[in-house]
Amino acid sequence: MQKMARLIGRKKELQLLNALNDSDKSEFVAVYGRRRVGKTFLIRQAFEGQFAFQLTGLANSTTRKQLANFQAALIRQNAKQESINPVDNWFDAFGQLIDFLEAQPTGKKVVFLDELPWLDTLKSDFMSALEHFWNSWASNQTDIILIVCGSAASWIINKLINNKGGLHNRVTKRIRLEPFTLSETEIFLQHKGVAFDRYQIIQLYMVLGGIPYYLDFVERGLSAAQTIDKLCFDPDGILKTEFTNLYTSLFKKAQNHVAVIEALSKKAKGLTRDELIEAAKLPNGGSTTVLLQELESCNFIRKYVAFGKKEKNSLYQLIDFYSLFYQAFIKKTGTLDQNTWLNSLDSPQYRAWSGYAFEMVCLHHLTEIKQGLGIGGVQTTTSSWLAAGDGPRAQVDLVIDRRDHVINLCEMKFSINPFTIDKKYADELRNKIGTFKAQTATRKAVYLTMITTYGVAINEHANALVQNSLTMDVLFDP
Repeated sequence: MQKMARLIGRKKELQLLNALNDSDKSEFVAVYGRRRVGKTFLIRQAFEGQFAFQLTGLANSTTRKQLANFQAALIRQNAKQESINPVDNWFDAFGQLIDFLEAQPTGKKVVFLDELPWLDTLKSDFMSALEHFWNSWASNQTDIILIVCGSAASWIINKLINNKGGLHNRVTKRIRLEPFTLSETEIFLQHKGVAFDRYQIIQLYMVLGGIPYYLDFVERGLSAAQTIDKLCFDPDGILKTEFTNLYTSLFKKAQNHVAVIEALSKKAKGLTRDELIEAAKLPNGGSTTVLLQELESCNFIRKYVAFGKKEKNSLYQLIDFYSLFYQAFIKKTGTLDQNTWLNSLDSPQYRAWSGYAFEMVCLHHLTEIKQGLGIGGVQTTTSSWLAAGDGPRAQVDLVIDRRDHVINLCEMKFSINPFTIDKKYADELRNKIGTFKAQTATRKAVYLTMITTYGVAINEHANALVQNSLTMDVLFDP
């Protein structure tokens, strides 16, 4: 048997998948998440490639071709090489699969249907056939593990997990696969023999996120900046054209999804639904609601409520690192000179982007920040805050509201040296804290918390204002 590559991280997901073999009933497992996040790799590693039957849907194909692909897979995986008659509908196809599985030796039989949304072509009755397969046969067995997977997370959620018909509540286990954390990214790069320090890893993460497929293209011997140049700005760079491929592969009318991403990329704190509709020129109706839910379920955007605000004032914010970087830099470059990225590292545009991207890194590692503050076991809610009214502008991108009557106002700063709080910034911080206390009328203690790459330089301003100082190392704690 071919040796399987090493799987990094994914301990919780592996534990769940491994436990399926001990189940005394058939299991229906849905695995979903952003494209390129490693769903198929996880499943193949968990079962060491040993499937009773596996099928991968064809992108942008017809029902006839999907069925032909199914037949080819069934013939290829039939050890007896028995002849299999062609079928022209999914009910007969699943009937053949039942006959095939019943002829297998005793023991758990794993059926893996990859890219399931692609199989559900127009007027194909695929979902009805899948429902019939599970309800009339598979669920009555004790040895079937049906695993379905897809990058179109919204499809998996809406048509499968939240199915209102015959598959309602039939999914027995679900796994939403998230991108790597910084800790997992560090381990992944070390496994590849890439010797980056943590500052460089964060630089890379702010561009690629924790997407294993992207990280696998990182080469030994190049710095993080050189890597970004090669992947994103070289004419043949793998991420030069990834943006269009990414969205068109997930969404049928991707132009509207892209319009939302473009609008959000121009407003760091996010936009309300009404502001987003106007900026992206979308209709104010149910189709826009579905579109936003699709982007949110795929981890491209998030919907959040600012501190002290109500649900109706929710903001939508772009949180996908690659999409943000593409809109800020890659999209705006035409015929490129060599070392495009290296030559922009001291530009105002770079400083603005890196500051915001580092804030996003922190927001993706809230668990690690709480552990760093020693409040891992304390109940908290996290949000952002924006001062109301016409007074001095004040904003906090991360507010940790704690059950132990403390509020952490977190300031996140990305710099190559210890961050220095000068008099001007100290005055801004005092105004921010004072305005927050006045407008929220909180009775809780308010702690200014600095989260920086290399810490805060000790001076009179830092001593007077900062209650907690965390460095980037905290973000790497597993």
